[in-house]
Amino acid sequence: MSDTARPPLIRNPITVLSALRSPRQLSREVLAGMVTTLALVPEVISFSIVAGVDPMVSLVASIVLALTMSILGGRPGVITAAAGSVALVIAPLVHDRGVEYVLPTVIVAGLIQIVFGFAGLARLMRFIPRSVMIGFVNALGILIFVAQVPHVVNVPGLAYVLFAVTLAIIFVLPRFTKAVPSPLVAIVVVTAIVIIANLTVPNVADEGPLTGQLPGITPFLVPLNLETLRIILPTALSVAFVGLMETLLTAKLVDEMTDSSSHKGRESWALGVSNILAGFYGGIAGCAMIGQTVLNVKTGGARTRISTVVAGVFLLFLVTALSSIMGQIPMVALAAVMMIVAITTVDWHSLTPSTLRRMPIPETLVMVVTVVVVVATNNLALGVIVGVILAMVLFARRVAHVISVERALDAAGDHVAYLVSGPLFFGSSNDLVDRFAYADDPALVTIDLSQAQIWDASTVAALDSIETKYAHHGAAVTFTGLDARSTGFHQRLTGRFGA
Repeated sequence: MSDTARPPLIRNPITVLSALRSPRQLSREVLAGMVTTLALVPEVISFSIVAGVDPMVSLVASIVLALTMSILGGRPGVITAAAGSVALVIAPLVHDRGVEYVLPTVIVAGLIQIVFGFAGLARLMRFIPRSVMIGFVNALGILIFVAQVPHVVNVPGLAYVLFAVTLAIIFVLPRFTKAVPSPLVAIVVVTAIVIIANLTVPNVADEGPLTGQLPGITPFLVPLNLETLRIILPTALSVAFVGLMETLLTAKLVDEMTDSSSHKGRESWALGVSNILAGFYGGIAGCAMIGQTVLNVKTGGARTRISTVVAGVFLLFLVTALSSIMGQIPMVALAAVMMIVAITTVDWHSLTPSTLRRMPIPETLVMVVTVVVVVATNNLALGVIVGVILAMVLFARRVAHVISVERALDAAGDHVAYLVSGPLFFGSSNDLVDRFAYADDPALVTIDLSQAQIWDASTVAALDSIETKYAHHGAAVTFTGLDARSTGFHQRLTGRFGA
């Protein structure tokens, strides 16, 4: 079933219109967007340094991405900005060829994402198993937490006091009021303390310069020819698919958090359009920011596009009008907020001894491998790919052993019937050939496939091999019971695999 045909999972979802009519929900959306923006800034700046581009380039691109996806995206609540995964992919190109190759790379990546979205390929996300998703979420929590550790080690003793104050506000304030998100209050209070007391601690400005000036349209400085395409295409493909994978996984995660559905195809082509616009005005691509999205939706309680619009507008305001104040936000305050987000992101229920005892070993293995690969490579997309491949292999291995073959010889001994049960594909059909008594069977053999189905060419080749082996012993084989699809598949391929 397509994304557009799926009914919503909740009866009365919160819409932009209903949020505008509810002061409480509207304030929640606005404040969630503001908190998310504050947590977004240092990460975007850090990733810009990794990618080898100016921090203002990544900040402006993040503004364009957040606002464009707020309008075009298929999953409300998802924060899109210049992300670390894209920075890691694009960095080698910048270092080897120069920053001028970023724009054509982003344009080609955006076009690939648009084609991916309109072609309906986003529906492939349904093939990601739950065990991979749990591994993805748990690994995400670990990565978010580990990314904050450098901001709370080898810092002045005063920074630890501010870190403790931030945590205290986050945990204590909700006991008195939930009208304002406690992370926002914590960041504002701790920043005010630093400014008023003129304290010297590591801050956002230390991550990169904030000029407060917006760049113009990104100039196209490389030749428009096939040689340029040859240089940028491998990176563009990586940017496109890493961005798509993280964005669609984030959308799926938000679907589960909010018990609602989203249009993954729209999310895909909207990301392509947003990246092209961000390339022309800003200069770098991006994708969903998973940690900030969790902060926006799970911690902030945002449910509509209002929060992401606020995030984009507030980021614009911070970059242009309040860049000097934004630069004074202590990194330990933001690290404290993101560490809490990391801890709440992990699916702790999946790690309890009772759950692990009940869960099949292959499911647990897939989850663990996904986590290990993600943490070891710092690459969420690679971890998901490895997890999916492992899940497919383990599934095929389990299914391969569920077929059964029953033999029944008639009273006269001149006819034998076999009943084959179970799915027939490459994993199970390769052993099927060895399930028959060729030398002992009479001249008439019937193989009943009414409780089996043919799923691939390997099975047809196996049936041809069975027929050939019986022919060598002077026996004739008749296949019966196939459904219409399997019959057509068998007739189309049988006899075409050689001797």
